Amino acid sequence: MSAVAVSRDGPITRITLNRPEKLNAFNAELVDGLSDAVAEAEASDTRLIVFQGSGKGFSGGFDLSDIDAMSDGDLVLRFIRVEQLLQAVYHARVATLALVHGACYGAAADLVAACQWRVATPEARFRMPGSRFGLVLGTARLTALVGEDRARALLLRDKPFGVEEALTAGFLTAAASEDDWPATTDTVLGQVSALDPETFTALSARKRGDTREADMAALVASATHGSVKARVQAYLAEMAAKKS
Repeated sequence: MSAVAVSRDGPITRITLNRPEKLNAFNAELVDGLSDAVAEAEASDTRLIVFQGSGKGFSGGFDLSDIDAMSDGDLVLRFIRVEQLLQAVYHARVATLALVHGACYGAAADLVAACQWRVATPEARFRMPGSRFGLVLGTARLTALVGEDRARALLLRDKPFGVEEALTAGFLTAAASEDDWPATTDTVLGQVSALDPETFTALSARKRGDTREADMAALVASATHGSVKARVQAYLAEMAAKKS
Protein backbone atom coordinates (compact mmCIF):
# COMPACT_ATOMS: atom_id res chain seq x y z
CA MET A 1 0.00 0.00 0.00
CA SER A 2 1.36 3.38 -0.99
CA ALA A 3 2.03 5.87 1.81
CA VAL A 4 0.29 8.54 -0.28
CA ALA A 5 -2.91 8.12 -2.28
CA VAL A 6 -3.62 10.58 -5.10
CA SER A 7 -6.86 11.03 -7.04
CA ARG A 8 -8.10 13.56 -9.58
CA ASP A 9 -11.61 14.94 -9.90
CA GLY A 10 -11.61 17.56 -12.64
CA PRO A 11 -9.72 20.60 -11.33
CA ILE A 12 -9.19 19.02 -7.90
CA THR A 13 -6.23 16.84 -6.93
CA ARG A 14 -6.81 15.02 -3.65
CA ILE A 15 -3.68 13.92 -1.79
CA THR A 16 -4.29 11.53 1.11
CA LEU A 17 -1.76 10.63 3.77
CA ASN A 18 -2.16 6.86 3.75
CA ARG A 19 -0.36 5.17 6.65
CA PRO A 20 -3.37 4.72 8.92
CA GLU A 21 -1.70 1.92 10.90
CA LYS A 22 0.98 4.48 11.92
CA LEU A 23 -1.40 7.45 12.25
CA ASN A 24 -0.01 8.68 8.91
CA ALA A 25 3.36 9.44 10.49
CA PHE A 26 5.85 11.25 8.25
CA ASN A 27 8.41 8.64 7.21
CA ALA A 28 10.69 9.10 4.19
CA GLU A 29 8.27 7.38 1.81
CA LEU A 30 5.34 9.56 2.84
CA VAL A 31 7.31 12.82 2.61
CA ASP A 32 8.70 11.92 -0.81
CA GLY A 33 5.24 10.84 -1.95
CA LEU A 34 3.70 14.12 -0.85
CA SER A 35 6.43 16.12 -2.58
CA ASP A 36 6.00 14.18 -5.83
CA ALA A 37 2.20 14.51 -5.70
CA VAL A 38 2.38 18.29 -5.22
CA ALA A 39 4.82 18.67 -8.11
CA GLU A 40 2.65 16.54 -10.40
CA ALA A 41 -0.48 18.50 -9.47
CA GLU A 42 1.25 21.80 -10.22
CA ALA A 43 2.32 20.48 -13.63
CA SER A 44 -1.28 19.57 -14.50
CA ASP A 45 -4.42 21.68 -14.93
CA THR A 46 -5.26 21.29 -11.22
CA ARG A 47 -6.71 24.39 -9.57
CA LEU A 48 -7.01 23.03 -6.02
CA ILE A 49 -4.93 20.54 -4.03
CA VAL A 50 -6.77 18.98 -1.09
CA PHE A 51 -4.82 17.28 1.69
CA GLN A 52 -6.51 14.68 3.91
CA GLY A 53 -5.50 11.84 6.21
CA SER A 54 -6.83 8.29 6.20
CA GLY A 55 -7.86 6.42 9.33
CA LYS A 56 -8.54 7.90 12.75
CA GLY A 57 -6.52 11.11 12.38
CA PHE A 58 -4.73 13.43 9.98
CA SER A 59 -1.21 12.57 11.18
CA GLY A 60 0.83 12.00 14.31
CA GLY A 61 3.70 13.99 12.78
CA PHE A 62 7.31 12.99 12.19
CA ASP A 63 7.90 9.22 12.37
CA LEU A 64 10.41 8.63 15.15
CA SER A 65 9.81 4.89 15.53
CA ASP A 66 13.25 4.05 14.11
CA ILE A 67 15.23 6.83 15.75
CA ASP A 68 17.56 4.45 17.61
CA ALA A 69 18.85 3.16 14.27
CA MET A 70 19.30 6.65 12.81
CA SER A 71 22.33 8.92 12.92
CA ASP A 72 22.25 12.67 13.45
CA GLY A 73 22.93 13.04 9.73
CA ASP A 74 19.97 10.81 8.86
CA LEU A 75 17.68 12.95 11.00
CA VAL A 76 18.95 16.22 9.57
CA LEU A 77 18.38 15.01 6.02
CA ARG A 78 14.84 13.92 6.86
CA PHE A 79 14.07 17.28 8.49
CA ILE A 80 15.41 19.02 5.38
CA ARG A 81 13.13 16.96 3.16
CA VAL A 82 10.15 17.94 5.34
CA GLU A 83 11.09 21.62 5.07
CA GLN A 84 11.40 21.28 1.28
CA LEU A 85 7.90 19.77 1.20
CA LEU A 86 6.45 22.55 3.35
CA GLN A 87 8.05 25.20 1.15
CA ALA A 88 6.64 23.54 -1.97
CA VAL A 89 3.13 23.59 -0.49
CA TYR A 90 3.42 27.16 0.83
CA HIS A 91 4.59 28.48 -2.52
CA ALA A 92 2.44 26.21 -4.72
CA ARG A 93 1.16 27.79 -7.94
CA VAL A 94 -2.30 26.38 -7.24
CA ALA A 95 -4.68 26.68 -4.29
CA THR A 96 -4.22 24.41 -1.28
CA LEU A 97 -6.80 23.17 1.24
CA ALA A 98 -6.19 21.00 4.31
CA LEU A 99 -9.11 18.97 5.70
CA VAL A 100 -8.19 17.75 9.17
CA HIS A 101 -9.72 15.27 11.58
CA GLY A 102 -8.37 13.78 14.79
CA ALA A 103 -4.74 14.29 15.74
CA CYS A 104 -2.56 16.66 13.72
CA TYR A 105 0.87 16.95 15.31
CA GLY A 106 4.34 18.19 14.49
CA ALA A 107 5.24 18.22 10.80
CA ALA A 108 1.61 17.53 9.94
CA ALA A 109 0.50 20.71 11.72
CA ASP A 110 3.21 22.56 9.79
CA LEU A 111 1.78 21.11 6.56
CA VAL A 112 -1.66 22.43 7.49
CA ALA A 113 -0.22 25.85 8.34
CA ALA A 114 1.38 25.95 4.87
CA CYS A 115 -2.01 25.61 3.16
CA GLN A 116 -4.14 28.59 2.12
CA TRP A 117 -7.42 27.15 3.44
CA ARG A 118 -7.35 25.15 6.66
CA VAL A 119 -10.48 23.36 7.86
CA ALA A 120 -10.87 20.91 10.73
CA THR A 121 -13.58 18.89 12.39
CA PRO A 122 -14.65 20.09 15.86
CA GLU A 123 -12.76 17.30 17.63
CA ALA A 124 -9.44 17.83 15.83
CA ARG A 125 -6.41 18.71 17.94
CA PHE A 126 -3.01 20.16 17.09
CA ARG A 127 0.46 20.23 18.57
CA MET A 128 3.84 21.63 17.47
CA PRO A 129 6.50 20.06 19.70
CA GLY A 130 9.60 20.74 17.57
CA SER A 131 10.85 23.59 19.75
CA ARG A 132 10.84 21.19 22.70
CA PHE A 133 13.84 19.43 21.18
CA GLY A 134 15.41 22.54 19.72
CA LEU A 135 14.14 22.31 16.15
CA VAL A 136 13.22 25.48 14.25
CA LEU A 137 10.81 24.25 11.58
CA GLY A 138 8.03 26.33 10.03
CA THR A 139 8.36 29.11 12.59
CA ALA A 140 8.38 32.00 10.12
CA ARG A 141 5.34 30.65 8.25
CA LEU A 142 3.42 30.15 11.50
CA THR A 143 4.33 33.66 12.65
CA ALA A 144 3.17 35.15 9.34
CA LEU A 145 -0.09 33.23 9.75
CA VAL A 146 -1.04 33.98 13.36
CA GLY A 147 1.31 36.73 14.54
CA GLU A 148 4.33 36.66 16.83
CA ASP A 149 2.56 36.42 20.19
CA ARG A 150 0.15 33.67 19.19
CA ALA A 151 2.89 31.74 17.39
CA ARG A 152 4.97 31.81 20.57
CA ALA A 153 2.04 30.60 22.65
CA LEU A 154 1.29 27.72 20.30
CA LEU A 155 4.93 26.65 20.00
CA LEU A 156 5.69 26.73 23.72
CA ARG A 157 2.62 25.00 25.09
CA ASP A 158 3.14 21.39 26.19
CA LYS A 159 -0.39 20.17 25.45
CA PRO A 160 -2.41 19.98 22.23
CA PHE A 161 -4.68 22.87 21.30
CA GLY A 162 -8.18 22.42 19.95
CA VAL A 163 -10.22 23.85 17.14
CA GLU A 164 -11.66 26.79 19.07
CA GLU A 165 -8.19 28.07 19.96
CA ALA A 166 -6.96 27.34 16.44
CA LEU A 167 -9.79 29.42 14.97
CA THR A 168 -9.23 32.29 17.38
CA ALA A 169 -5.53 32.33 16.56
CA GLY A 170 -6.13 32.22 12.82
CA PHE A 171 -4.41 28.87 12.49
CA LEU A 172 -7.64 27.50 10.98
CA THR A 173 -9.91 29.26 8.52
CA ALA A 174 -13.03 27.23 9.41
CA ALA A 175 -14.44 24.26 11.28
CA ALA A 176 -16.63 21.71 9.50
CA SER A 177 -17.69 18.11 10.02
CA GLU A 178 -16.50 15.48 7.56
CA ASP A 179 -20.03 15.37 6.12
CA ASP A 180 -19.62 19.05 5.20
CA TRP A 181 -16.21 18.67 3.57
CA PRO A 182 -17.55 18.20 0.02
CA ALA A 183 -19.49 21.47 0.28
CA THR A 184 -16.46 23.18 1.83
CA THR A 185 -14.26 21.98 -1.04
CA ASP A 186 -16.78 23.20 -3.61
CA THR A 187 -16.91 26.62 -1.94
CA VAL A 188 -13.13 26.97 -1.98
CA LEU A 189 -12.94 25.81 -5.59
CA GLY A 190 -15.56 28.38 -6.53
CA GLN A 191 -13.52 31.15 -4.95
CA VAL A 192 -10.36 29.97 -6.69
CA SER A 193 -12.07 29.56 -10.06
CA ALA A 194 -13.27 33.16 -9.99
CA LEU A 195 -9.72 34.08 -11.04
CA ASP A 196 -7.74 32.79 -13.99
CA PRO A 197 -4.79 30.56 -12.97
CA GLU A 198 -2.10 33.15 -13.72
CA THR A 199 -3.82 35.86 -11.66
CA PHE A 200 -4.39 33.51 -8.74
CA THR A 201 -0.72 32.47 -8.76
CA ALA A 202 0.46 36.08 -8.95
CA LEU A 203 -1.78 37.20 -6.09
CA SER A 204 -0.71 34.26 -3.93
CA ALA A 205 2.96 35.05 -4.54
CA ARG A 206 2.46 38.67 -3.46
CA LYS A 207 0.65 37.65 -0.27
CA ARG A 208 3.26 35.10 0.79
CA GLY A 209 6.74 36.38 1.47
CA ASP A 210 9.57 34.26 0.13
CA THR A 211 11.82 33.38 3.07
CA ARG A 212 12.82 29.94 1.83
CA GLU A 213 16.57 30.39 2.14
CA ALA A 214 16.35 31.89 5.63
CA ASP A 215 13.89 29.22 6.79
CA MET A 216 16.12 26.41 5.56
CA ALA A 217 19.20 27.99 7.11
CA ALA A 218 17.42 28.32 10.47
CA LEU A 219 16.31 24.70 10.33
CA VAL A 220 19.77 23.38 9.49
CA ALA A 221 21.40 25.51 12.19
CA SER A 222 18.96 24.23 14.82
CA ALA A 223 19.28 20.61 13.69
CA THR A 224 23.08 20.61 13.63
CA HIS A 225 23.63 22.35 16.97
CA GLY A 226 24.93 19.43 19.01
CA SER A 227 23.20 16.06 18.66
CA VAL A 228 19.64 16.42 17.42
CA LYS A 229 19.17 12.67 17.94
CA ALA A 230 20.04 13.00 21.62
CA ARG A 231 17.65 15.93 21.99
CA VAL A 232 14.79 14.05 20.35
CA GLN A 233 15.46 10.96 22.45
CA ALA A 234 15.43 13.05 25.61
CA TYR A 235 12.12 14.59 24.58
CA LEU A 236 10.60 11.16 23.89
CA ALA A 237 11.81 9.90 27.26
CA GLU A 238 10.24 12.92 28.96
CA MET A 239 6.90 12.30 27.21
CA ALA A 240 7.01 8.61 28.16
CA ALA A 241 7.68 9.50 31.78
CA LYS A 242 4.70 11.84 31.87
CA LYS A 243 2.44 9.05 30.57
CA SER A 244 3.64 6.50 33.14
